[in-house]
Amino acid sequence: MALRVLHTADWHIGQTLNGWSRAFEHEQFFKQLAELAREHEVDALVMAGDVFDNQNPSADSTRQFYEAIAALQDQTPHFTSVITAGNHDPAGRLEAPGVLMDRVGAHVVGTVHRTGEGLDLDQHLVPLRTADGTIHAHVLAIPFPRAADLPRVSEEGEPEGSVIVRAVRALYQDAVSQARARIGDDPLIVTGHLHVWGAEESEGAERRILVGGEHAIPHSVFDENVAYVALGHLHKPQRVGRDTIRYSGSPFPMSVTEQPYHHSVTLLEVENGGLTYRQIPLERPVAFHRLGRGEEGLSLDALPAVLDELALDDTVPLDQRPFVHVDLKPQVSGSGLRVEVDRLLENYPVRGAGISIVSPVTEGPEITEAAALVRLSDLEPEDLFKTAFASVHGEEPEAAHLELFHRAAAEIE
Repeated sequence: MALRVLHTADWHIGQTLNGWSRAFEHEQFFKQLAELAREHEVDALVMAGDVFDNQNPSADSTRQFYEAIAALQDQTPHFTSVITAGNHDPAGRLEAPGVLMDRVGAHVVGTVHRTGEGLDLDQHLVPLRTADGTIHAHVLAIPFPRAADLPRVSEEGEPEGSVIVRAVRALYQDAVSQARARIGDDPLIVTGHLHVWGAEESEGAERRILVGGEHAIPHSVFDENVAYVALGHLHKPQRVGRDTIRYSGSPFPMSVTEQPYHHSVTLLEVENGGLTYRQIPLERPVAFHRLGRGEEGLSLDALPAVLDELALDDTVPLDQRPFVHVDLKPQVSGSGLRVEVDRLLENYPVRGAGISIVSPVTEGPEITEAAALVRLSDLEPEDLFKTAFASVHGEEPEAAHLELFHRAAAEIE
């Protein structure tokens, strides 16, 4: 009998997009997840971090999480859920109801737990069983590594990587070594919530998170004798380093950058000590349109005709209306491009997801490398702010914007 496991991550329950709730989309995703678990006779779920979108999830967000886990546990008495905290999650609060969660087969790991002998395997090593009670694999559940979770390593003598990278490597090597001492050569699934070198990130969607200011780690921190590494944090489904190190990706677009992604969950199958996997596509609960993409951007005058072509249904409830992000060409607007776009979108059954200004590609005189380089120290902070504001909004900041900028700058100083 084969063991089947669903790998998912980056739910971000409670997230909003341009002020719009995503609760309906999460509800539909969790229904899909339960249906997939039933259809494929899944035995376990591995959720690799970022259950919630912020450190203080609302009561509604927390309730939605518990309902989702309960629906999965209802599939079969032996079903096991393994959930780890990501950088967005309130780690302590996430695992606080652990005693109750354990009794229904849901194991939550928010922080790294240690004993005098190393990692507390009773907290981190979770057996996965098929319906007949046979253990076919274990999950080594490692959450997002906060500074307090990392072991101390020497700052000298090792040429590869910074102290932080070496500390993360030591954390995983010690954990796998301990797990192997307990379970032998049985298949081991390891979780991680971090950025691995070479993986593609979503601009504006994921924070660069590794502790100590470090951005990413090499895939070599994960021992080659583990069967699978279930990663979270990056929102695009992808492999990195080797076939068995994978990001499952987010369940639906969390930002406009993710609009073209094909979101999925990963189905693992363990049989006779070997592991195979395949991606299972997810249906997008709400349509997400990016208008003007791949062109020079739209003019405000052209936007209504493009919206009309979408043939939108005006009977759709507000929380199910499609998102629309507009790429605009630079143009003059009396009240501001964002305001003008919002006014236009109010006449359609859509939810505005923001705008981008498409910078025109121009051919100018050749600029030498020396002339093109400008030291940041030679620029005033206000000039940098004005340039960034104009790049995003297509117009200069107003006095009110500058006042807020100076107020924020003063607080930093």
